[in-house]
Amino acid sequence: MMLYPPVAELVDKIGSRYQLVNLVARRARALSMEAEEKQLPLERKAVSTAIEEVYTGKLSIDK
Repeated sequence: MMLYPPVAELVDKIGSRYQLVNLVARRARALSMEAEEKQLPLERKAVSTAIEEVYTGKLSIDK
Protein backbone atom coordinates (compact mmCIF):
# COMPACT_ATOMS: atom_id res chain seq x y z
CA MET A 1 0.00 0.00 0.00
CA MET A 2 1.37 3.36 -1.02
CA LEU A 3 1.30 6.35 1.30
CA TYR A 4 -0.02 9.40 -0.44
CA PRO A 5 2.70 11.47 -2.06
CA PRO A 6 2.87 15.17 -1.20
CA VAL A 7 0.38 17.24 -3.19
CA ALA A 8 3.18 19.59 -4.22
CA GLU A 9 4.94 16.76 -6.06
CA LEU A 10 1.73 15.82 -7.88
CA VAL A 11 1.08 19.45 -8.84
CA ASP A 12 4.62 19.73 -10.20
CA LYS A 13 3.97 16.74 -12.46
CA ILE A 14 0.65 18.08 -13.79
CA GLY A 15 0.99 21.86 -13.71
CA SER A 16 -1.78 23.12 -11.44
CA ARG A 17 -4.04 21.93 -8.64
CA TYR A 18 -7.10 22.46 -10.82
CA GLN A 19 -5.75 20.21 -13.57
CA LEU A 20 -4.65 17.63 -11.01
CA VAL A 21 -8.09 17.44 -9.41
CA ASN A 22 -9.83 17.20 -12.78
CA LEU A 23 -7.45 14.53 -14.07
CA VAL A 24 -7.71 12.38 -10.94
CA ALA A 25 -11.51 12.71 -10.78
CA ARG A 26 -11.94 11.83 -14.46
CA ARG A 27 -9.68 8.77 -14.15
CA ALA A 28 -11.35 7.63 -10.91
CA ARG A 29 -14.79 7.81 -12.56
CA ALA A 30 -13.50 5.82 -15.53
CA LEU A 31 -12.05 3.14 -13.24
CA SER A 32 -15.31 2.92 -11.28
CA MET A 33 -17.45 2.68 -14.41
CA GLU A 34 -15.20 0.02 -15.92
CA ALA A 35 -15.37 -2.09 -12.77
CA GLU A 36 -19.15 -1.70 -12.62
CA GLU A 37 -19.60 -2.70 -16.27
CA LYS A 38 -17.46 -5.80 -15.80
CA GLN A 39 -19.15 -6.59 -12.46
CA LEU A 40 -15.77 -6.66 -10.71
CA PRO A 41 -15.07 -5.28 -7.24
CA LEU A 42 -12.35 -2.66 -6.93
CA GLU A 43 -9.40 -3.82 -4.84
CA ARG A 44 -8.57 -0.22 -3.91
CA LYS A 45 -10.40 3.05 -4.02
CA ALA A 46 -10.48 4.49 -7.52
CA VAL A 47 -9.07 7.84 -6.37
CA SER A 48 -6.09 6.12 -4.75
CA THR A 49 -5.37 4.26 -7.97
CA ALA A 50 -5.64 7.44 -10.03
CA ILE A 51 -3.29 9.35 -7.71
CA GLU A 52 -0.75 6.54 -7.87
CA GLU A 53 -0.94 6.59 -11.67
CA VAL A 54 -0.17 10.32 -11.67
CA TYR A 55 2.70 9.87 -9.21
CA THR A 56 4.31 7.05 -11.21
CA GLY A 57 3.90 8.90 -14.52
CA LYS A 58 1.40 6.47 -16.03
CA LEU A 59 -1.26 9.20 -16.14
CA SER A 60 -0.51 12.71 -17.34
CA ILE A 61 -1.96 15.60 -19.32
CA ASP A 62 -0.94 15.97 -22.95
CA LYS A 63 0.43 19.43 -23.49
